[in-house]
Amino acid sequence: MQVSEGQCLWTPSKSFVADSNMMALIGWLETQQLVACENYQELWQWSVTEPEAFWGAMWRYFEVLSDTPYTQVMSHRDMGPGVKWFAGSQVNFAEHILRHEGNHAAISAMSESDALRVISWNELNEQVRRVATSLRTLGIEAGDKISAVLPNRVETVVAMLASISIGAVWSNAAPEFGTQAILDRLGQVGPKLVFFCDGYEFNSGRFDCVEKFSDLLDHLPSVENVVRVDVLGGCQPFPNQYCVNSWTDIVTGDDPGRENFIFTRVGSDHPLWFVFSSGTTGLPKAIAHSHIGVLIEMLKFMSLHMNLKPGDNSFFYTTTGWVMFNLLVGMMLTGAGIILYDGSPVYPETDTLWRLAEESDATHFGASPTYVQLMESNGIVPKNHYALTRLSTVLVGGSPSMPSTFDWFYQNVKHDMWVTSQSGGTEIASAFVAATPTQAVYAAEIQARALGMSIKALDDKGVEVFDQVGELVCDLPFPSMPLYFLNDEDGTRYNSSYFEEISGVWRHGDFIKINQRGGCYIYGRSDATLNRFGVRIGTAEIYRTVESIEGVSDSLIVCIETDGGGFYMPLFISLENDVELNDALRNKIKSALRNECSPRHVPDEIVVAPDIPYTLTGKKLEVPVRKLLKGDQLEKVASPGSMKNPDSLAFYVDFSKTVSANS
Repeated sequence: MQVSEGQCLWTPSKSFVADSNMMALIGWLETQQLVACENYQELWQWSVTEPEAFWGAMWRYFEVLSDTPYTQVMSHRDMGPGVKWFAGSQVNFAEHILRHEGNHAAISAMSESDALRVISWNELNEQVRRVATSLRTLGIEAGDKISAVLPNRVETVVAMLASISIGAVWSNAAPEFGTQAILDRLGQVGPKLVFFCDGYEFNSGRFDCVEKFSDLLDHLPSVENVVRVDVLGGCQPFPNQYCVNSWTDIVTGDDPGRENFIFTRVGSDHPLWFVFSSGTTGLPKAIAHSHIGVLIEMLKFMSLHMNLKPGDNSFFYTTTGWVMFNLLVGMMLTGAGIILYDGSPVYPETDTLWRLAEESDATHFGASPTYVQLMESNGIVPKNHYALTRLSTVLVGGSPSMPSTFDWFYQNVKHDMWVTSQSGGTEIASAFVAATPTQAVYAAEIQARALGMSIKALDDKGVEVFDQVGELVCDLPFPSMPLYFLNDEDGTRYNSSYFEEISGVWRHGDFIKINQRGGCYIYGRSDATLNRFGVRIGTAEIYRTVESIEGVSDSLIVCIETDGGGFYMPLFISLENDVELNDALRNKIKSALRNECSPRHVPDEIVVAPDIPYTLTGKKLEVPVRKLLKGDQLEKVASPGSMKNPDSLAFYVDFSKTVSANS
């Protein structure tokens, strides 16, 4: 039976709700005489009506460690750059992760060639102390910049926490990125020290990166030291002119011991890391977040919205080039362990990640809707082959989910399970809309607006709307807002990115629908909006319809304005093997869109494309394709090094010439 949007798929048991971290917070708030809330909706309303009280309560509830007390929770409520959070405090993000200890699992890691390896909390703490001490010996001080180009491995987490623990500013890029894509990122940062791997594995291939990274070093004059992490082994050394240290040497250096190691606590405006926008439209933005901003936001999100607890083991398939890697590390703030996988999610077998979930005793499993489609098309039914006895929670993220995505987990993994979704972004290192363990799960619905996030849907006139699609905005500051962008001294780029379009709010660039119970639906990027004759259409609903049609494997749709004031909306589709676009299939697609969506959803033309372009993080390149069709040059709209399939754009460049000729 086909599942429809908004259909109730699961209701939490009374014990699940009662044992949740969310209910523990509600009880604590009442005992502290801060607020009495009957349900999540009342708690959310209080959090955005009294933000100073709410965020101050988060500080106390999670027992934030600071050398000095803060003098003010937030400097003002006006939405825009420059809000000061917990001024006067001195904190360290890594310290709050590493206050957890014990012999139970902190990191469980597997790769294409390595069996599951488990690192305990005590082992993790020791390795971080040793690496941090070695970094100090190499002259690294608070405020210095450290970058890494490493795969999704234990060493990367250790290097990250060690760097942050001494006040260095972290940034990372994935080794599979192209040379220019890495330089676009690290070149902005200007790191003093870089962690490089010798190479990486993916889909049974071994990719030697020594030559590529040696060339990169020639373009990074700020680098004084290199730490080499051997992943492949047997590769050539880096050139002699660079001061290269081995990972083995720095991780086996002196350990001052838990009592003697000093975390460098830093002020509320001290940058924690630089994360990067996807880089699909020119040079990626290098976004700085603060220690305290990310700390307080992630304590809230990982504990309350993800319901993570000590002893849990949480997995999300990611690469180090995506902010999801940072978020995965942030899950450890709760005392939960994390699970890493380095390699292709479908190698050596299509169901490899489910084997990992069983072997690592996963409680939380995260993947993208694209992964679910892959499982479905290959007939994978994890419940028939794997004992996922502790698995209680699924997190679907990375792109808008369809109703069938949620239902697949209930039909093929477990019928009694909390299937969640969320939506946020690199810019906020968190989510605007999120899950809550106290409420039912409805197909394709994100359960609620996140605590402390004053999210609204605005129509074209700037009026808040419910039960209809509008622009996602946030009209109240939140702690994990960027401190600044690199190379944006006057804040022009920061301001234009979020605050220029609609005054007084953060415009995130997503379409959202919020219903009366507070449930949220994301309908794609508003800057990739299909705007036909003044009516805005989100792309997600079109993909949901088109990609359910037999013979269609993938799709992409854009809409451009023509010179005569009209609109041209082509639908690009990729077809399964031995399938042709004939009149019958063309009419079937148009009929489905007309009947399941509306006549405005029917494209002007259906075009067979050899491939649909994607970023490395699995997002369709709607905006670059739209710009190509409007006449922009390829080099101005897309960064090939940030793409999964850069050669795919050649087709759209050629197609754009036919559009220009006919406009």
